[in-house]
Amino acid sequence: MLVTRSKSIVEQVNEILRERIHDATYKPGARLPSESELAEEFGVSRATVRTVLAKLSVEGLILRRQGDGTYVNKRIQDVNTHLGGLWDFTRLIETSGYSTSIQALSLELTTATEEDAHALAINTGEKLLSMRRLFFADQAPVILAHNLIPQTFLTAPIEEIDGNLHIREILKRYCAKEIAFAVTEICSVSAKDAQAIPQLEDKDHILNLKMAFYSKDNLPLALGNSHFDDSKLRLRLVQAWN
Repeated sequence: MLVTRSKSIVEQVNEILRERIHDATYKPGARLPSESELAEEFGVSRATVRTVLAKLSVEGLILRRQGDGTYVNKRIQDVNTHLGGLWDFTRLIETSGYSTSIQALSLELTTATEEDAHALAINTGEKLLSMRRLFFADQAPVILAHNLIPQTFLTAPIEEIDGNLHIREILKRYCAKEIAFAVTEICSVSAKDAQAIPQLEDKDHILNLKMAFYSKDNLPLALGNSHFDDSKLRLRLVQAWN
């Protein structure tokens, strides 16, 4: 698999190895190919591979053992719960021991409020794609997600958008945008007042996650406002210490 030149070589190799770790191509605890093998596969220098591995090591995704090789961190499921600054709801559900599915409730155009416009660096009243989706753990609804994306980003009609995809994939496939990081605000709210997941109205409180997604150039891409049943799922944040 030779890399292209549309992005820096280090970025491309980083993305490929990160994805292989994320989707368990390289399973937790498994030994990675050597620097020489990876360099040959990607058509890059060993110095490039070494730079990428150093980045992944700092993030805790891999462990480098002198004279023995490089291994995927056995605790990768914990690390991937909050990987790259972005909680992956489907993976969070799966690593909690449940099968996951997404039900798209609505995809429609709305107008940006003053608050939306400020967060997305657009003008009040501009059109936004509004998506409401329900995430299930087995058959039980556990997360209600509401996302807003500027209509100007869309490269396809709303009718063609698959609302059952992860927000990362939706932005990539239908907006030609890639999320680099997200800023998340977490608080506890009344389940009844939030009018979130009907099945959770009997609970006193649920978690509210407000997220803003950004590109690597610090461009706001989308907003997220999700309500989360933490009686079934647990949010875990793994931080690397330099």
